[in-house]
Amino acid sequence: MTSSYSLSSIRNSTKFVANNYNIFFPRQRLCVFTNETQFPKKDFLVLKPQTCSFSFLRLKKSSFTHPFAALSSFAESDDEKGENFEVKSHQEKAISSENEHELPGMAQAFNISSSTASAIAICIALAALILPFFMKSLGQGLGLKYKILSYVTILFGFYMAWNIGANDVANAMGTSVGSGALSLRQAVVMAGVLEFSGALLMGTHVTNTMQKGILVTNVFQGKDTLLFAGLLSSLAAAGTWLQVASYYGLPVSTTHCIVGSMVGFGLVYGGPGAVFWSSLARVISSWVISPLLGAVVSFLVYKCIRRFVYSARNPGKAAATAAPISVFLGVTGISFVALPLSKTLNLALGQAITCGAISAFAVDRIIRGQLGHLLAKASSKEPEPEPETTDTKNIGFLSDIAGPKGTQLKIVYGVFGYMQVLSACFMSFAHGGNDVSNAIGPLAAALSILQGGLSAADIVIPNDVLAWGGFGIVAGLTMWGYRVIATIGKKITELTPTRGFAAEFAAASVVLCASKLGLPISGTHTLVGAVMGVGFARGFNSVRAETVREIATSWAVTIPVGATFAVIYTWIFTKLLAYLL
Repeated sequence: MTSSYSLSSIRNSTKFVANNYNIFFPRQRLCVFTNETQFPKKDFLVLKPQTCSFSFLRLKKSSFTHPFAALSSFAESDDEKGENFEVKSHQEKAISSENEHELPGMAQAFNISSSTASAIAICIALAALILPFFMKSLGQGLGLKYKILSYVTILFGFYMAWNIGANDVANAMGTSVGSGALSLRQAVVMAGVLEFSGALLMGTHVTNTMQKGILVTNVFQGKDTLLFAGLLSSLAAAGTWLQVASYYGLPVSTTHCIVGSMVGFGLVYGGPGAVFWSSLARVISSWVISPLLGAVVSFLVYKCIRRFVYSARNPGKAAATAAPISVFLGVTGISFVALPLSKTLNLALGQAITCGAISAFAVDRIIRGQLGHLLAKASSKEPEPEPETTDTKNIGFLSDIAGPKGTQLKIVYGVFGYMQVLSACFMSFAHGGNDVSNAIGPLAAALSILQGGLSAADIVIPNDVLAWGGFGIVAGLTMWGYRVIATIGKKITELTPTRGFAAEFAAASVVLCASKLGLPISGTHTLVGAVMGVGFARGFNSVRAETVREIATSWAVTIPVGATFAVIYTWIFTKLLAYLL
């Protein structure tokens, strides 16, 4: 079976139909998916670049395809029929439903050879085993048994941090990859640098021994061995459930994993009086509050973009004008609420406004420098081959508004692509500084017990432990982060830069305000709800119900599963410690 189509005639095409075959272009080869029903669903054709001939090939469970194609993933919705930037989910059309949820391996996700992926994994494993010997926190001056226990404890902390990176980092980068604003490689490199920097520079230096106020500390006074076993079990239990969830690409809350582990340990080994049940109720309530707020805010943000940008006479110019305003409001709010530079109200407000103004000016210069030629083209009076005006017949806030086309669409997506990358960078840096405590908090407390016991409820976390947690997060992100990124960015709803920005901006705003008000909020749950919100803004059928059900189920079982694992691990560790000590 051959064809005479030349490569030069189709090089710039993302898809065309010839003789009933849909042709797509992934990174390494040209795939031709057949429309003929007599061919098995797992069969497809490959167009060899050297000969331009079709050859018939069978693959097992679509191991070749992966959700991160080289093509831009700017999805085109029914009301955005301008430039076709994306191949429409070709794996969903060409692969049976039995296989469409399968995730690629590390080599396929990053488009690297298997040997390279194996080498990266081996280097990370060797570093995790060797670097603890150079840490001051290993327990210098202690006996051999306590040094061994310190070494094992540090490895448990790495395991938990690794799973945080594999699962939770998708909160920052999933929507950017899903919309095409960043490639998977770019997202991993940027997130790796920012997560490590955030963990080292802004990680919590003082943490409470009983994380999140879930356990009553007085119950465990004088029971250092039991407490040490409980801290290790919380790291192991939370890490185990995170690893299971990451394997299936399910985004779960790392905080809730730790909470569930602590509850299981406290309830079995301390009794019902060892658990703050009111705090546990607040955590459970966040399962509803977080996604609901995220969905509502992202719905409104996306509708605002469609109403005030898409319906403008010049959507590209409107987007370029709205970007600095959004940056000013966002940076000012973040600087004032989350990172106040001064304890004096007026001075802190002035400093926040200054930071916002500088950031807005910088973003405006970047956008106009990178997209200036397109803005000039869109503003010129010369008509383009295709009309680029926006249909403004229905301009109600909740009305469907036709999207821009041609150059205007390129400008709008370009502007919001930059905005989305900036918001992803901030969320990644903040995540490294905030969630690293879920791994290093119990780790630092356990090390303090080995080095002489806890004299107070609060302990100081050394810098080498902070750096260790950051390294674990980066390692997990590199090796398994793509799994949850695929779910956040691809499987809930199709994302474009405008939708991705609406989801990230809404999630960041909700988490920031709720944390300041003391509301029980989960960053993971909020972002998932925000992604659903932009899907609902396009219609309820735009959200994949099956994926949402799987995610909701994983949330519901997080605390009981974490508690069960903690009880099992604590029993094992207490037996081992009784034998060793």
